[in-house]
Amino acid sequence: MSKHPRLPLTHARVLRLAIPIVLSNATVPILGAVDTGVVGQMGLAAPIGAVGIGAVILSAIYWIFGFLRMGTTGLAAQAHGAGDTGEVAALLTRALMIGFAAGAILIAVQSLVFAGAFRLSPATPEVEAMAREYMQIRIFSAPAAIGLYGITGWLIAAERTRAVLVMQLWMNGLNIALDLWFVLGLGWGVGGVAFATFLAEWTGLALGLYLCRAAFQVPAWRDWARVFDRIKLRRMAQVNSDILIRSVILQAMFVSFLFFGADFGNVPLAANQILLQFLQITAYALDGFAFAAEAFVGQALGAGARADLRRGALLTSLWGVLAVCVMAVCFALFGGAIIDTMTTAEPVRAEARIYLVYMVFAPVLGVAAWMFDGIFIGATRTRDMRNMMALSFVVYCVAVAILMPAFGNHGLWVAFLISFVARGVTLALKYPSLEAGVAQ
Repeated sequence: MSKHPRLPLTHARVLRLAIPIVLSNATVPILGAVDTGVVGQMGLAAPIGAVGIGAVILSAIYWIFGFLRMGTTGLAAQAHGAGDTGEVAALLTRALMIGFAAGAILIAVQSLVFAGAFRLSPATPEVEAMAREYMQIRIFSAPAAIGLYGITGWLIAAERTRAVLVMQLWMNGLNIALDLWFVLGLGWGVGGVAFATFLAEWTGLALGLYLCRAAFQVPAWRDWARVFDRIKLRRMAQVNSDILIRSVILQAMFVSFLFFGADFGNVPLAANQILLQFLQITAYALDGFAFAAEAFVGQALGAGARADLRRGALLTSLWGVLAVCVMAVCFALFGGAIIDTMTTAEPVRAEARIYLVYMVFAPVLGVAAWMFDGIFIGATRTRDMRNMMALSFVVYCVAVAILMPAFGNHGLWVAFLISFVARGVTLALKYPSLEAGVAQ
């Protein structure tokens, strides 16, 4: 927990930080596939639907608290750069307290949450009953699941992304093993899938706390006067609330995109849903470099080193651009094959191929938005992120209003990509003031 060393910012250092995150993200869809696969062996449709709906509802609820990961990274990276080991330790305590409190509240109000979720997304009585069983087990690991956001952000700030990878591999590996045992071996059905995730998340939290053990060797982690410092808490609340608002607007954009696409019929809607998975792949790949930008920019700002901040932003962005260029080429060459693996419906396959060209351009047009998000999170310039996201959403709505009536689903996709460009451009215009606020 000594002052973070002023190591040279090199390409090797970027890759050491980014690659474990990319590998960690790659394990996420594998777990979802296994969850679906094991309940699929029961030979019934209802359990598959129940696990799918239950997982989507809980993921959406937990996603609300994603601000804890991003906000913790920016604040902790700046404390590392400033050499303030006491604040680094206190930040971990604050993040864990927020995570545990949020999880406890969700457990207390679970019946209201589940009732509201099923009102918005009704299912057959059989599926709803199974989904409730699934969620009623998993909700009791909410404190662990949300607390892990804070731990992950704290580790990224310290450039300990290998530890993040270890946590993810442990949780997903244990989850898969327990899925197979509980469902196929013991015949516990949907409840077995939920209990496997419950155990994976709580043991993941225990492992995360062990990996953060250096923080608990610094007395400040339980210096309650420091932990509950009003100025620090207000700053943390401001950062997290800005990120939350920004994320809600971003989610509204994606949801509205699907709703608008529904106006064109079931086949275009299905095609759009499949093509959005290409964006998910892009996000998983870019996360590593965006997270690296968060850590480097935060540390440089905390140390008051403008040159390091600029170099960190440039190096991570360079690798981000390289990554999206590779993905664009892969989507152009293998996009059709990827679509074919996602659906066997020929009309949907044909429809998705019509719009595949937008997925070739999407990574390149969106890279600035993704990378600037990392840069601004590291600098905790979250108000700028929030405001530019809101402005980009307005641009998106105007583009939809103009282009969709004239060009249909093509117009919708163009408007969507315009929103990416708008976000990247508006954040780029704010970047000089970010740099100017750092001492030479």
